[in-house]
Amino acid sequence: MRRDDTTRPGRRVVMLVDNAVEGDSRVQKAARSAADAGWDVTLIGCAHVDAERRWRLGDAEVRVLPLSAVRALPPTTAPAVVSGPGGGVPGSGDGSRLRGVSGLRARLVARGGLPLRAARLARRPVEHAEVRYWRARLRDGAWRRLEPGLWDYERVAGPVVDDLRPDLIHAHDFRMLGVAARAVDRARAAGREVKLVWDAHEWLPGARPRRDNARWLPAHLGYVREYVGHADAVVTVSDTLAELLVRDHDLPERPTVVLNAPVTAAPEPTASEPADLPPPDLRKRCGLPPGTPLLVYSGAMAVQRGGDTVVEALPLLPGVHLALVVADPAAAYVRQVVAHATRHGVGDRVHVLPYVPHRQLVAFLATADIGLIPLHHWPNHEIALITKFFEYAHARLPIVVSDVRTMAETVRATGQGEVFRARDAADLARAVRAVLADPARYRAAYEGPDSPLSGWTWEAQAERLDALYRRLLAPTH
Repeated sequence: MRRDDTTRPGRRVVMLVDNAVEGDSRVQKAARSAADAGWDVTLIGCAHVDAERRWRLGDAEVRVLPLSAVRALPPTTAPAVVSGPGGGVPGSGDGSRLRGVSGLRARLVARGGLPLRAARLARRPVEHAEVRYWRARLRDGAWRRLEPGLWDYERVAGPVVDDLRPDLIHAHDFRMLGVAARAVDRARAAGREVKLVWDAHEWLPGARPRRDNARWLPAHLGYVREYVGHADAVVTVSDTLAELLVRDHDLPERPTVVLNAPVTAAPEPTASEPADLPPPDLRKRCGLPPGTPLLVYSGAMAVQRGGDTVVEALPLLPGVHLALVVADPAAAYVRQVVAHATRHGVGDRVHVLPYVPHRQLVAFLATADIGLIPLHHWPNHEIALITKFFEYAHARLPIVVSDVRTMAETVRATGQGEVFRARDAADLARAVRAVLADPARYRAAYEGPDSPLSGWTWEAQAERLDALYRRLLAPTH
């Protein structure tokens, strides 16, 4: 329901994210719900696209800016260094330097045909020395040498943010925090007051590095430490992560928790978009009749998300089918999982389908029998109720989840599913058989006055975000 609040007209919110927006349901929901609440919202994404893309999410404007427009930075002149006597890092003036890591890699591969994996392992001591050197010289600012590509987001998005003259900047995830902080500094230097909200989507110290080198994680950790103090408020995805952020950054107040819950209400029609079409049916898309057991995994796929464990369980579950709902059905790892299924003789029972719009997803999933969350143990997997957990719940699906802490504890407490040992295909099959034997028992957790679903909605979370914006932008006199 759109609100009539005379304090909001003209108050501009700029949201920043380091992706192409499509496929990021949290960012889309935040932008649209803020616009529905009366804020003037522009959502800026930065991605490797050919040209700027624009569209609208309800009354929110979306602009995806091309990172490809940024001219490549010249190769860094940052030297790698080796330890001096006794293992210490030499001082900056002692002349102890090595040639760049890229040159070392080229020589390792060229001389003797050393495989790339071996070359990566061989270069690690050099990379670690490089990290030690630049951290000793620049402390948290070492990211400028270790991960200079972070400047690309600044060059692309910074001028656009300045032109929009926002009252509040909402920086999603860690890469856009510095972009937002510097934009706030520029605005305040020009005499304009701007508030900054940092939305921490994950616990960065526990994240899997997005590049296979020793520089990525320490560089980004320093980047966040440098700029987190600029935030007027922090938002995050779970109570556990809120506590970790307070501990890691000595925050003056506990972050506002905004769960990655699904939208449950039909959107109000707007002039900028047609009414939502009826959602597709997952079971029909798979070509399966009612009564055929159907498991579904929805979301990003990677080794640590456990797709191989599910495939290895299928031979132990005769007649059971698996639907993989993914952003790119042709992605390399998805093809790898399908090939793995074929080798196990179950390829005909695996169905790969593309994403549907996030507002249709819950209804799309509802014709499955079980929602799967087969995560491996990884720090960030232990601390959150992830988006697909809530989507499965609102689809009234029993959930079979690995024994990652927060979700396993929740499933055991609510009775909405079964828990299995991570990476154990036989135990996953045992959990699936238990649910298929009595699905009504698990679905009952979603019914009645004690159901958790009423709080697990985006509408409830959007109220929290709106209240935070209003508090930050409330007049001080």
